[in-house]
Amino acid sequence: MRLRLLLVLVWLLLAAGCASTRTAPPPAARVDPVVLVSIDGFRPDYLDRGATPTLNALAAAGVRAKAMKPAFPSLTFPNHYTLVTGLYPDHHGIVNNRMTDPVSGARFVYNDPKTTSDPAWWGGEPIWVGAQKHGLRAATVFWPGSDVAIAGTRPSRWLPFDGNMKPDARVDQLLAWMDLPETERATFYTLYFEQVDHAAHEDGPDSAAVGEALREVDAALARLVDGLKRRGLDGRVNLVIVSDHGGTATAPERVIYLEDLVGEDLAERVTFGILAGLNPRPGRTADVEARLLKKHEHMQCARKSQMPAHLHYGTHPRIPALLCLADDGWIITTREYLAKRKRFPGGDHGYDNDDPNMRALFIAHGPAFKRGLVVPEFDNVDVYPLLARLLGIAPQPNDGDIAAVAPMLKAGAR
Repeated sequence: MRLRLLLVLVWLLLAAGCASTRTAPPPAARVDPVVLVSIDGFRPDYLDRGATPTLNALAAAGVRAKAMKPAFPSLTFPNHYTLVTGLYPDHHGIVNNRMTDPVSGARFVYNDPKTTSDPAWWGGEPIWVGAQKHGLRAATVFWPGSDVAIAGTRPSRWLPFDGNMKPDARVDQLLAWMDLPETERATFYTLYFEQVDHAAHEDGPDSAAVGEALREVDAALARLVDGLKRRGLDGRVNLVIVSDHGGTATAPERVIYLEDLVGEDLAERVTFGILAGLNPRPGRTADVEARLLKKHEHMQCARKSQMPAHLHYGTHPRIPALLCLADDGWIITTREYLAKRKRFPGGDHGYDNDDPNMRALFIAHGPAFKRGLVVPEFDNVDVYPLLARLLGIAPQPNDGDIAAVAPMLKAGAR
């Protein structure tokens, strides 16, 4: 009797163990590592300046797009999050670098971690969250949103943004993570450089400072390529190198002063710069619309619901009721804001994403990609399904189209 009871207990323990095994997530299939690199503000024609031999070599030996079309508005945070979710800003909720939640009144400011760290701002599922959910590890050397617990998940390894960390040091950190034991090593990585964008803002896109920033970032990429070769990974790693937007020159004589159009007593100024967003004060909608919804020199204004269809912008609650978009090279601002700046900006972005100066960079190189291929322009929402294909994970619903980027992949590539 005791023997029979003992056998029953053993059988039950074995059955429980099998049940636990069946419900555990299956181990992820082995995939080649993917490194997503962003060079903020890199316009495609910068490749012609003779300052980026590493980038040009990767493009020649891999895939280069004639250009990549950013999402609107052509700003840093909205586009970086579009690249990793495949969603337009109107759908993922990062509708501007600065925004106000209409319900809570909370304010999001791109360079203030106290505001950006709230997961409630970040909609959709970024690729690193999808990778982690599918049993892969992600490691991010900066990327907007990568330091936030989106849907309760962060990359396995991540860093809070540090603008003082030099490009070479960022590369060294990524390579150090690649040197971890295989059981701790990531499959998806990000690497972010802001130096080109900062130089273009300060001195203009055609400045010598931009050339210096291009050489600095290109040298860091050479360090990455060399590091991969020394580790025997150059034939295994898929590099996807992008930018979020381009840039155009600005000048003090190309300014529209918002206070000359609408006073703060009439409307709340949610954003200004290239795209001004205003919410009329209670009872003042008709007055504000009468001032804005007419022909203006060097800018166009519209209700959010009547924005041009190609912008895919105007339905999210965080978008202000009225929007004014400056023409290329013009700025919508206030005298008070300009007085606080040490100098007038030499360049800017955020304009209509059909503007050729807003076009972004796309280069891909690695075992999954064809060699020496130049592809037509495509939308940056298509990068997310490409990344999902490379990682072998199921993409979340998105606005991209894998068919737009599939021709750049070798036959049999994921």
